[in-house]
Amino acid sequence: MVQTDNSTSQPHQISLVTRVLVGAGIGLLLISLFLLSAGDPNPEWGKLWMIRPLIIVPLAGAMGGLCNYFIVHFHNYVGVNKAIAMIVSVIVFIIGLWLGIVLGLDGTMWN
Repeated sequence: MVQTDNSTSQPHQISLVTRVLVGAGIGLLLISLFLLSAGDPNPEWGKLWMIRPLIIVPLAGAMGGLCNYFIVHFHNYVGVNKAIAMIVSVIVFIIGLWLGIVLGLDGTMWN
């Protein structure tokens, strides 16, 4: 009986769920650090003002991870070099995360 190892025949790719979770984790970590350094909030914002950014920014990070997966996974179909696809996916992730932070903090810290 001969056992074959097929793990070296195909490169390991990071799954879609992993990229989405990593993107959401980065967003949650970034907005948590930003909110913890906020100090005393304005009384006009209400008691639960932190809930909106803590929901919206990780969602934006998750969508950035989703875009990262599709750009890197399908770069061969478009005919783009993998290095260029990675650079584009990082730029798209950063812009999406920045827009999520602006949307999450709109009306409170971002006025």
